[in-house]
Amino acid sequence: MKNISYIENLVEWKNEFLFSIPIRIRFSETDMFGHVNNVSPFIYFEEARIEYLKSVGLFNDTTHLDGIPIVADLQCDYLKQLFFQDRLELYVKATHVGNSSFDIHYMGLNQHDEICITGRGRIVYINPSTGKPIALSDAIKEKLTVTLKQ
Repeated sequence: MKNISYIENLVEWKNEFLFSIPIRIRFSETDMFGHVNNVSPFIYFEEARIEYLKSVGLFNDTTHLDGIPIVADLQCDYLKQLFFQDRLELYVKATHVGNSSFDIHYMGLNQHDEICITGRGRIVYINPSTGKPIALSDAIKEKLTVTLKQ
């Protein structure tokens, strides 16, 4: 596997994932060559990220109604091609929780348990009126750090 800057030790990194969702590759997500279009993994990341944040209770946090999470940056590394009707298990984990943002990593395994895509991104909590970052509440930090490597 190629060297990916945000993965120091692949085995440890892979074993730290606790949450995943299944994804079936649809025909509409492929290009004229029959493999997944390069924008589709970002849609998969979004779907998995939302389910992950729901699973840790982030969308149920009534103590932090003045902020919304936005994607500040997002990247994908394409390691193996995916095709129509492939099954992808997409894993998500928080890797760093800061004052107003947190980092998330993604790993997509195909039906042969091969890593096909990896990704990372930063989510920032902002005030929707001003667009300025706001501090994460202690409740949000606690919910996200539960899944961090201890």
